[in-house]
Amino acid sequence: MPTPEQNAQYFLDLIKKSKQGKLKVYIGMSAGVGKTYRMLQEAHTLLRNGVDIKIGFIETHGRSETHALLEGLPMIALRTVFYRGKELSEMDLQTIINLHPEVVIVDELAHTNIHGSKNEKRWQDVLDLLSAGISVISAVNIQHLESLNHEILQITGIEVKETIPDSILQQADEVVNIDLTADELVTRLKEGKIYDKSKVATALQNFFQAEKILQLRELALKEVASQVERKVETEVPRNVSMRPERFLACISSNHEIAKKILRKTARLASYYQGKWYVLYVQTSHEDTDKIGLAAQRHLINNFKLATELGAEVVRVKSNDVAQNIFETAQKHHITTVCIGKPHGSFWRIVTRTSLFYKLLQKVSDTDIDLVVIS
Repeated sequence: MPTPEQNAQYFLDLIKKSKQGKLKVYIGMSAGVGKTYRMLQEAHTLLRNGVDIKIGFIETHGRSETHALLEGLPMIALRTVFYRGKELSEMDLQTIINLHPEVVIVDELAHTNIHGSKNEKRWQDVLDLLSAGISVISAVNIQHLESLNHEILQITGIEVKETIPDSILQQADEVVNIDLTADELVTRLKEGKIYDKSKVATALQNFFQAEKILQLRELALKEVASQVERKVETEVPRNVSMRPERFLACISSNHEIAKKILRKTARLASYYQGKWYVLYVQTSHEDTDKIGLAAQRHLINNFKLATELGAEVVRVKSNDVAQNIFETAQKHHITTVCIGKPHGSFWRIVTRTSLFYKLLQKVSDTDIDLVVIS
């Protein structure tokens, strides 16, 4: 494993190669693995190498060892915001841009900004910093990755509300996994290095169970491995040209099914580094006067989710669902069509006519794959 100095030197070399800001993300399976600690170690290394680095936002969670590393690092003051009668602190995006350091540390990548901020999410602030030519070092836990939201719910029983689009990790120049074994993480918890000791017993009964930690660790390792694989695909020359993968996610107004299809298709597109589209065919059964306001709102939110995950949304009005799937697949040179598991009104509309069988027949004569997502 490279030393912190070697790790920092590699990122420093990246910075020097381009005026566009570079992004480095430390990722881990949970709180307490040492992401913030490693970021601050790297900040000291870069500072010793003469790099103009500043702390834009850091969250030490009161951990003494981490807090001690702040000594000697230049910090940009947080801005004060009054919201609902409370005085709150937020990262000062504009001041960072005005000061324009070479590198800025921005912790808590999945954070939701206070109402009234320029951007809704901190990852959007990071994109602004990169566009301004400022390199960013940040950190996030694996459970905040949007396309894994449903898997995280199944593992932990908790639905994570603050997420980042997969595209943020995809455009990162470096993604570094901070890994610990389940035993090491539990030991840190019991020693009071993650939460206050009064919260340890509750944490051990809930999130910090060995089987949950192992599953989250596996997700984190797989994600970083995928990032490395994508980097090899894009940066190592290949003699054989391969057809680019393109995915089409077909959704209806069914909110929960649509979200699962979107997230799983996003994972596929991310893994194969392919472009992807979302198709919504509005049938006469889904006219705005026939579905409730809540369903319409969910549909709009799913379009927004798809866009954040990197998809291009295609909307069509027609009762010929299967035909429109095939035509859209042809138009956008789709390699894989993703549809939901056979149930509900959407599937009945598709299978009610011969068009579905026509679609299968046409797909069988092409290079298009049809994937049914559970």
